Amino acid sequence: MIKSAAIALPFALLAAVSLAEEPLDFTVKLETVMKHHDGEFLWFHPRAAPVPGGAVMTIQKHLKVSDYYSGLHFMRREGVDGAWSGPFLPPEIDWQPQADGVTLSVADVTPGWHEPTGRLLAIGCRVRYSSAGKQLDDVKRSHQTVYAVFDPGTSKWTPWRVLKLPEDEEFDFARNACAQWVVKDDGKLLVPLYIAKSPKDRYSTTVAECRFDGETLVFERNGDVLRLDVARGLYEPSLVAHGGRYYLTLRNDERGYVSAGDDGLHFAEPKPWTFDDGAELGSYNTQQHWLAHRDGLFLVYTRRGADNDHIVRHRAPLFMARVDPEKLHVVRASEKVVVPERGAELGNFGCARIDGRESWVTVSEGMFMKDSVQRGAEGATFVARILWSKPDAPNP
Repeated sequence: MIKSAAIALPFALLAAVSLAEEPLDFTVKLETVMKHHDGEFLWFHPRAAPVPGGAVMTIQKHLKVSDYYSGLHFMRREGVDGAWSGPFLPPEIDWQPQADGVTLSVADVTPGWHEPTGRLLAIGCRVRYSSAGKQLDDVKRSHQTVYAVFDPGTSKWTPWRVLKLPEDEEFDFARNACAQWVVKDDGKLLVPLYIAKSPKDRYSTTVAECRFDGETLVFERNGDVLRLDVARGLYEPSLVAHGGRYYLTLRNDERGYVSAGDDGLHFAEPKPWTFDDGAELGSYNTQQHWLAHRDGLFLVYTRRGADNDHIVRHRAPLFMARVDPEKLHVVRASEKVVVPERGAELGNFGCARIDGRESWVTVSEGMFMKDSVQRGAEGATFVARILWSKPDAPNP
């Protein structure tokens, strides 16, 4: 028996080394959370985050007028395989009707877990709606970044609070919208913003470093301001940390852009997203988001050239592919469809790490085209579970 053990050990070590050398891959388990298509509203902007014992997903009703959204709803899931409950609409994060007939609400929300305080933060942008659902810019700083805090033990939310930013007029319009943000090792947050003097000006992007004590989010400083004199500029940025560096993906009307930096505040000049063969990625005028694993960095995106000219802005299907973190391009051979195109747009989505074995891409079908139903869309809200071939660390 001693001899047998001595022989078996090298084989075990060899197997472990072989597994470690295998490139990271993933499979997709696509789940439908719910379906809704009644002509009155669509469920929209679903984005998830882990909480102890499961996950929370925030979601809103799109009220069939451009960028017109309900108060924030949320759903809970026990574990990663359990049933979903909700959507729930707590009064703290619902609409706030004003005496002058204006409705205060919040849009483009991204939730995230803050481990040091044991709280979930939902960060988005405040909007002022007219009675017809038009976004207003009728008072100074109408468009600002707001947040609400969720206690997973009680399932209670705080009311929305405004993130106080510098008095500089460049922050008069300052949104964290549809944006992934990062919790640093010291517990501080890196919150990407797109900013301008007004909604009519060209947008620029910067990252704000904030501290959070479990109740209040406080701005401390911001980094470089990234500018692009093309169309509406750089907006809806998403940030991720990977391999000791930070990566930004940025929306522009004509093409998506990418940048990287060492501290999360200072970044190189943004460059257009391309494939590794030099061709443009083909993602434009919509969001891209990140998924990071210790063994790889990935981008989730939409693009032209996928037999999808019938989709508004080519916003379906959703693709996922590996990113070369040094050359900052997408590896074409690694590209996979994670949510299929069924005649509806999928451009407003979220990406999140759930635990050490899987991450989620969450999206609802935008039923904005006349033939969406005929092509197979159902107003579905999807969770595309990205199941990694190797566990991430920590929390395997």
